[in-house]
Amino acid sequence: VARRQAVADDVAVDLSDREFRLLYHLVFHADEVVSRERLLSEVWGYGFDPGSNVVDVCVRRLRKKLGPAWPIETVRHAGYRLALT
Repeated sequence: VARRQAVADDVAVDLSDREFRLLYHLVFHADEVVSRERLLSEVWGYGFDPGSNVVDVCVRRLRKKLGPAWPIETVRHAGYRLALT
């Protein structure tokens, strides 16, 4: 946690602060659908425009860095889910 890293396929991956906080939130709520609005509120704070695509961009970066070891699913019209089961 202190190093802001995740392990994907036995390789430590460095994450930015926002990427780490987003992944941490998804892990804490694993197998639950978390809305973009909730992620904006709880990870970025209220200072961001709810119409912003900042969550989508961060999820895309996480998927690229972590690969299939961390299956972050898009749930259409609902948000994102880390599918661990």
